[in-house]
Amino acid sequence: MSGAKCRKCGLMQMPRPTCKSCGTPLNSTVPHYAAAPASTATSAAPSRTGPMYLREEPPPPSVTGEAPPHITPLAADPTPSMAQEAPPYIPQAPPPSMAQEATLYPAGSDGHVHGLFFHGTGGSLFGIHIVNMFLTVITLGTYYFWGKTKVRNYLWSQTDFAGDRFAYHGTGKELLIGFLKAVVVFGVPFVGLIILPEFLELGEAGKGAATLVFYSMVLVVVPVAMVGARRYRYSRTSWRGIFFSFRGSMKEFIKIFISGSLLSVITFGLYYPFFETKKHGFMVSHSYFGNQKFEFDGRGRDLFRSYLLTLLLILPTLGFYWFWFQAKMQRYFWANTTIGRARFCSTVTGGALLMLTMGNFLLMAFTLGLGLPWVAVRNARFACRYLSLEGPLDLTAIEQEAQVATATGEGLSSFLDMDSGFDFG
Repeated sequence: MSGAKCRKCGLMQMPRPTCKSCGTPLNSTVPHYAAAPASTATSAAPSRTGPMYLREEPPPPSVTGEAPPHITPLAADPTPSMAQEAPPYIPQAPPPSMAQEATLYPAGSDGHVHGLFFHGTGGSLFGIHIVNMFLTVITLGTYYFWGKTKVRNYLWSQTDFAGDRFAYHGTGKELLIGFLKAVVVFGVPFVGLIILPEFLELGEAGKGAATLVFYSMVLVVVPVAMVGARRYRYSRTSWRGIFFSFRGSMKEFIKIFISGSLLSVITFGLYYPFFETKKHGFMVSHSYFGNQKFEFDGRGRDLFRSYLLTLLLILPTLGFYWFWFQAKMQRYFWANTTIGRARFCSTVTGGALLMLTMGNFLLMAFTLGLGLPWVAVRNARFACRYLSLEGPLDLTAIEQEAQVATATGEGLSSFLDMDSGFDFG
């Protein structure tokens, strides 16, 4: 408390201008208020003027001591930026079904073409060839049939169609047994017709009769070998696990072969394009892939004019124009060969065929026959390079129908030296 003392009457009283008892003015120098004990709570507090604001406290540091990322509030712009735009919806194609995977070409996609490709090399085949030669010599020729099988295994396994390779399933034992049967059934009579007329000292009539029988047998044995070899090779060839087969009648082809040969002789060769077309048509139209049949709709008369032109140009061109006719015939045969709704196409040219033949001849001549593996590889690459299949082919409709075939015809083909080594037709 604070107060004021009157100097006249000495009365202590509350601070006022005059004394309450005597009216004497109180001393103005005396402070009217004594210093009150200051409150620590209120004296240290700063005066607050104006509106009160809450101070924005910084966020607490993270555990790792790193400053938390600054979060930018989203703008109220209704138009989203490129980064904020949701990605466009892209419909995903369902996984391919078995039916789709088994279809080489979708229906109606005529622009799709699947070709063949040969991956083999002459060096790889040469290694197989050298081993075969060595083993054939030390086994007195017996290993020849196993060596032949190894070469076919290599050629087939290196041939690619639509991403999958062919497979050969023949064995050397089958070829050996087929060859021995062919020798007994066909070889012995042939040798007898050659030796017996001289051994028995037959007259001219007897020798003439033996010669007639010999060539008559040739007219029968050759088509038998052609059909038998094709039947055996197709029955031992597969693609994607499905086997090929040949179901042509031996008797029917013998008739075609004998009649065509006689007509070619009678017409001085003018029947040749008709004969070749009939033989090719028979071979193709009786060939199957599983249960899917190959078809051939070619006609010999379509090649007759080209054949006449070839006969006129073959002498002026020293015979080289024959390669152009062979190329045209191959293109025609393949263009008229179908399987299902797919059709084959060949683009081989006469010049390419001529270069292949001359190259193979020079390769064999300068290597004294050691270049045979490179010749086989060149032939395989040539056959694949110019051949393709166009159009849809639904593999789901193809079922396995493997056919039983013996190797007798194949052995007869080897006996007559008709083994072409590698072909698709």
